[in-house]
Amino acid sequence: MQYNQSEFLFETIVPKNELIVSRTDLKGIITYANETFAEISNYEVDELIGKPHNIVRHPDMPKAVFDNLWKSLKNDGKWSGFVKNLRKDFGFYWVFAEISGVYKEGKLVEYKSIRTPISFENKLFYQNKYDEMKKKNGDFVRTISYELYDN
Repeated sequence: MQYNQSEFLFETIVPKNELIVSRTDLKGIITYANETFAEISNYEVDELIGKPHNIVRHPDMPKAVFDNLWKSLKNDGKWSGFVKNLRKDFGFYWVFAEISGVYKEGKLVEYKSIRTPISFENKLFYQNKYDEMKKKNGDFVRTISYELYDN
């Protein structure tokens, strides 16, 4: 898929009083998405159900973050961290995600995720951290340059 680089510059701010909630099966397929998740990601709830949760994975996110996520879920049954997500319209939004297993009769049956807004300072910190992680791994890191013109 071809993207216009400028499309990736539009941030949606997650409101402070909102929770983004979803559930997935054990393979990461979305089984529930609340209206806030749909609104912030620019999808309809019905478009999210049945899709892999990585439908909102932003290309700025290092693969290692998600490797750690799945390893932590397998070993500890929970994970939390800062995530930059991709909207359907190619904009983005940042969240603090907390994911944990859901158990029925002692058996893991699904995962639930609750995401909340983060500060501007955390967005800057994690954007730089994730860029460095991607550079270290030899992955593509998007850069933005500006030209200033005198009128």
